[in-house]
Amino acid sequence: MASSSSWTRKQNEQFENALAKYTKDTPDRWHNIARAVTGKSTDEVRRHYEALEKDINKIENDQVPIPNYNDHRFLKNLKLQ
Repeated sequence: MASSSSWTRKQNEQFENALAKYTKDTPDRWHNIARAVTGKSTDEVRRHYEALEKDINKIENDQVPIPNYNDHRFLKNLKLQ
């Protein structure tokens, strides 16, 4: 079941719910998570998790710059989303 690398809001929500349901000790964890996420394969959910872990590690190690909330361009973009 191949799909694009982009994830919808709904897929991310399904992914988060499946992560909470299928813990690290669950047999066939990634297969179960993939079944819970519409249109994503086992490899795709595993890669998505690995990317999430990398992002969290960067945040925890202060490798992500803090946004300048006084920057009007940032505020304008925030309102558009």
